[in-house]
Amino acid sequence: MILVTGGAGFIGSNFVLDWLADHDEPVVNLDALTYAGNLNNLRPLEGDPRHIFVHGNIGDAALLSDLFTRHKPRAVVNFAAESHVDRSIHGPEDFIQTNILGTFRLLEAARAYWGGLENKSDFRFLHVSTDEVFGTLGADDPAFNEETSYRPNSPYSASKAASDHLVRAYFHTYGLPVVTTNCSNNYGPLHFPEKLIPLVIHNALKGRPLPIYGDGMQIRDWLYVKDHCSAIRRVLEAGRLGETYNIGGWNERANLHVVTTLCEVLDELQPRSDGKKYGEQIAFVADRPGHDRRYAIDARKIEAELGWRPAETFESGIRKTVRWYLDNADWVENVTSGSYRNWVEKQYA
Repeated sequence: MILVTGGAGFIGSNFVLDWLADHDEPVVNLDALTYAGNLNNLRPLEGDPRHIFVHGNIGDAALLSDLFTRHKPRAVVNFAAESHVDRSIHGPEDFIQTNILGTFRLLEAARAYWGGLENKSDFRFLHVSTDEVFGTLGADDPAFNEETSYRPNSPYSASKAASDHLVRAYFHTYGLPVVTTNCSNNYGPLHFPEKLIPLVIHNALKGRPLPIYGDGMQIRDWLYVKDHCSAIRRVLEAGRLGETYNIGGWNERANLHVVTTLCEVLDELQPRSDGKKYGEQIAFVADRPGHDRRYAIDARKIEAELGWRPAETFESGIRKTVRWYLDNADWVENVTSGSYRNWVEKQYA
């Protein structure tokens, strides 16, 4: 039995689905079902006794204690987080509550449970984090590696950096068997359409502007979510305790290049009815405050130690992603209704 937190969100639900496709080991899935958590992501698991869903928050100490006592997981995989930079700029408190205090309470519950285990060496706590904790890079700077200093520049990345430090401290202070992963920008199926790639796909198909911050030359390393999930499984299986592992796709691309590539794939797979190109919908908007210019992940450590490399190129992953959104219009319509739609129209009007 493993305990997955945030398992109804984008990366978490992909992880749970992939885990149960490859393993018979059950999953207890704890998710608060905030705006980005969606039970529809887990619909293929309806009626599957290996999947135990619990609606709750990682900040609920009593609930966490009960889950550890009742289910006795051998591992925790912590995806639970508020994760959108724009939202952290406009409302940072939720990020402090979930990413810092929530991680603290999860660590405390795990430590109390682990302390009572007879075979303490069998337990693992895997904390999923982001490359944004490292700050920004210049055009010629080497990519982030596991020794790069933390320099977070947004409330989101600062809250994730704090959670990473807590996890490290619980290893060095208490001996809790932890491992941390720091990933680059994920994309793929089940991605809530506030982030660049799903937002562009959704807006393109609706005939809306495709918003690009500033000059669009902000560079990110893009990681297909299924590759990320396979890396996490490998780290959980064989990662060294107390270590961090960077997970990247070896796909540095400027945001403008990402959007034009999406437009080209859409032009091919679902052309506009008026015969025009989707690229004509591109609209440059004012840049995000404190927008980091470049992220890049050096993922050589996980390859050298654990033998992991991404299976998808940027081109193959983008094509799979567009195809998934075209084939799952009902899912997209469901998550883009109500409060989300109002938020998007306000931000990108």
